[in-house]
Amino acid sequence: MDRRRLITSYVLADVAAAAVAWTLFYLFRKAYLEPIKFGMAVPITLDRNYFTGLVLIPIFWLGLYVAIGGYSDIFRRYRVKELGQTLLISVIGVVVIFFVLLLDDQVASYHYYYRSFLTLFGLQFGMTFLFRYLLTSRTVRRVHDREIGFNTVLVGGNERAVSIFQEIEGMPRSPGNRFIGFVNVNGGDQQLASEGLPRLGKLPELRTIIQDSGVEEVIIAVESSEHEHMSRIINELEGTNVRIKIIPDMYDILSGSVKMTSIFGTPLIEVNPQIMPAWQFSLKRLVDIVVSVIALIVLAVPMVVIALLVKLSSPGPVFFLQERIGRFGRPFQIIKFRSMVCDAETNGPQLSSSTDPRITPIGRFLRRTRMDELPQFWNVLKGDMSLVGPRPERRHFINEIMKAAPHYRHLHKVRPGITSWGQVKFGYAENVDQMVRRLKYDILYIENMSLAVDLKILAYTILIILKGDGK
Repeated sequence: MDRRRLITSYVLADVAAAAVAWTLFYLFRKAYLEPIKFGMAVPITLDRNYFTGLVLIPIFWLGLYVAIGGYSDIFRRYRVKELGQTLLISVIGVVVIFFVLLLDDQVASYHYYYRSFLTLFGLQFGMTFLFRYLLTSRTVRRVHDREIGFNTVLVGGNERAVSIFQEIEGMPRSPGNRFIGFVNVNGGDQQLASEGLPRLGKLPELRTIIQDSGVEEVIIAVESSEHEHMSRIINELEGTNVRIKIIPDMYDILSGSVKMTSIFGTPLIEVNPQIMPAWQFSLKRLVDIVVSVIALIVLAVPMVVIALLVKLSSPGPVFFLQERIGRFGRPFQIIKFRSMVCDAETNGPQLSSSTDPRITPIGRFLRRTRMDELPQFWNVLKGDMSLVGPRPERRHFINEIMKAAPHYRHLHKVRPGITSWGQVKFGYAENVDQMVRRLKYDILYIENMSLAVDLKILAYTILIILKGDGK
């Protein structure tokens, strides 16, 4: 069964569960609640409200599952996770349905509201989890029986690599790894070849091997103390969308870095499997859209005034467009109010400073208060940017930064932002060295991304704007 067919099975199961739960709940209301309310038996008929709900309710539930990532990593699901996810989404969905559709019902006593809520929750959760449990159990069994596997490459060919290869291959219940070969880091780590595992190439060829062989998982089998190798390998894997796992040593285990996902699985460190839960990514994007729409409407008049001031202060266009590099390394056109004189970069790309003579008088004020960034709400609305995220840079400066800090490519995991932790700490970078120093905070932001962190950064940004002490 391929991914598309399995996802279709989950979607159909969720639609069927929602339809059955809604039908049973409708019959419960007709057979139990309405006779109590009216003091007489009520004929059970499937009216227009029932059929409207039969169409809209499943669509609503599908939307919630898409928002929380309920159809992602479909072959890597397990039953405990299915239970927790179904329980959470059932609570959220039933609360929404209750307040939107059921709270205005006339009932004999408020106790019947509780009964309605619990009945709907029980039916929805029970039917959904039943279907999902059956599908997930079948998929888990096929993974354990090695019918389904994930193309896996071992990085390193030393004794640790041989040991983990033998351990995983010898497990009676497979975790899903289908080893296709190994990549050696140095000339001496080729012991895996004696186990019959082919050598696919060297470390610089890893990205090409992943693309050509459809690799889904990489297990790094070098000593975790070898930070130089570890950093090179992880940087090489950045942007490949493979799962990265590292064989831990006792220090990693004692420090709490190793998290168990299966009682029967091999203990491994998974490198940042998920920056944020899918539902938080969906909510973050929703917040971006809502805030951008509101900002473009509320700030329309101030932005018109700023546009006039920019136009009158110096010859040239009101807006400044420039190519920047966004998520997944894709270029886009960033838009700002122009804060410099025209043809400010006739001698090639240059960074500005607080005393830069190219900055216009109104531009100096706009940059200090961050008001030159206001048009970027349009970039956010289009999906090029987010409210909070690492600041996007030009390809020229990215190439310069990566000479000193190859891990800069980690920033391309997420959408760039109007503001960022690095922006709050440093403001506009005046040279590549400051860009590298600011990078530390942007990496920390990505590793600790959450809606709560975004709110803190936005709050500090607003304070900077109000105080007018931006750099």
